[in-house]
Amino acid sequence: MHRENAWDILLEYSQEERTRKHGIAVEATMQAYARLLHEDEEKWGITGLLHDFDWEIHPTEDLHPKEGSKLLAARGVPEDIRYAILCHAPFLGMEYTSQMDRAIYACDELSGFVIACTLVKPGKSLSAIEPASVRKKMKDKAFARTVRREDLVNGARDLGVELDEHIRFVAEALKPVAEQLGVNP
Repeated sequence: MHRENAWDILLEYSQEERTRKHGIAVEATMQAYARLLHEDEEKWGITGLLHDFDWEIHPTEDLHPKEGSKLLAARGVPEDIRYAILCHAPFLGMEYTSQMDRAIYACDELSGFVIACTLVKPGKSLSAIEPASVRKKMKDKAFARTVRREDLVNGARDLGVELDEHIRFVAEALKPVAEQLGVNP
């Protein structure tokens, strides 16, 4: 599978700009981790791009991403990508079988949370993101209230990195796609 195929799937099922931007953000962070871990950047990026492709048609835990996985299977998306996408949903209780499975869980919520933190900064710059300010926002339950704070913490733990290190890494990984995400590098 190639990135262009994944992008076409995302466009077909995701009409909302925010869903598409989130896919781009998670794609960028997954590619950065793939580089760091000497893994397949395109495969990891596709996993990030597609992980929420079905959210608009399956917006509940009983459907997303299980039903989306069936759609991806019908499109010929490789099993390891589909499995990793299932792993980003902790409520499914999937067992990790690869670093890609761990990374998609770790990158999903934190990518969105870092962007949300960036959007409230003067200058809207990823360069202004510091782990301490992100952790402070994590304590504010009204801020980005749909983000499960335990997923931010558990994702870093499961990936085997300290939360502050993970926050820095994600903020840096988002810089190349910052303009597409509506923020500054």
